[in-house]
Amino acid sequence: MKNVLVITGGGSGMGLEAAKLTPKEKIVVISGRTEAKLQNALKELKELGLEAYAFACDTSKRESVKALAEYAKSLGEIKNVINAAGVSPAMHVTPEEILRINALGTVYVNQEFSKLMNPGSVIVDVSSNSAYTLPSFFIPKKKYPLAETDENKFIATILKKTNLVKDPYMKNGMAYAFSKNFVCWYAQKSAFDLGLKGIRVVSLSPGLIGTSMGNLEKESGGFLIAFSAEERMGKPEELGYALATLADERNGYLAGVDVLCDGGSTYGLKEFKKYKKKEMKKAKK
Repeated sequence: MKNVLVITGGGSGMGLEAAKLTPKEKIVVISGRTEAKLQNALKELKELGLEAYAFACDTSKRESVKALAEYAKSLGEIKNVINAAGVSPAMHVTPEEILRINALGTVYVNQEFSKLMNPGSVIVDVSSNSAYTLPSFFIPKKKYPLAETDENKFIATILKKTNLVKDPYMKNGMAYAFSKNFVCWYAQKSAFDLGLKGIRVVSLSPGLIGTSMGNLEKESGGFLIAFSAEERMGKPEELGYALATLADERNGYLAGVDVLCDGGSTYGLKEFKKYKKKEMKKAKK
């Protein structure tokens, strides 16, 4: 029986780049909501000599995630799962859709796949450096467990926070930051829930990456480039490699943490490049 790697959001960007690094002895399954995008990605993977399959999935729906997990299991042993599916503020989505896809989608993926996974397997949840932007006192972390017990109350709690701002983009941005902060938290929780079963869980938080999604956010989030160590956006293939490395079952002791892969921009903004922040403020005056 062959081992299977599943990548949600594998039809493009960093998810597809991670898929390209799949060892030839494994089966790779990519999923997403757009069938045409999946078929184009599938063609690329097969040209690389990979045994690859595509399966349409909407991670905001538990039954859709369950169907994906069962399909993957029918192909072999599910060894690695990279949950890279998600939406960002500049896309045509509402704050609630952002929360359902990014946050609840992570719950569904971790829960449904872990039911079918054996010891020695891995789940990598993709978050964002936006998870680090919210002040700690503003994060309703005590309400996060509601995502497993009362989804509607969980959504309502977060939306109450996002409704404090009126600008539509900023509202989406806040929902996005909450959703990704939740992903970090839930990956950590999952690591301890599943660790004794031999399933390793870790998360990765990219910064601004040169994907179609990243380029949409560049207008508002592009200022972070100046605070990164090399003052540039990340490349999809760089993040693909980082994801593939984290998901490799040989990396067995890396669990219950978030790996911040943003070129240093989070800490550049907070500490190491404060002078640039001051200069940028002066330039706006």
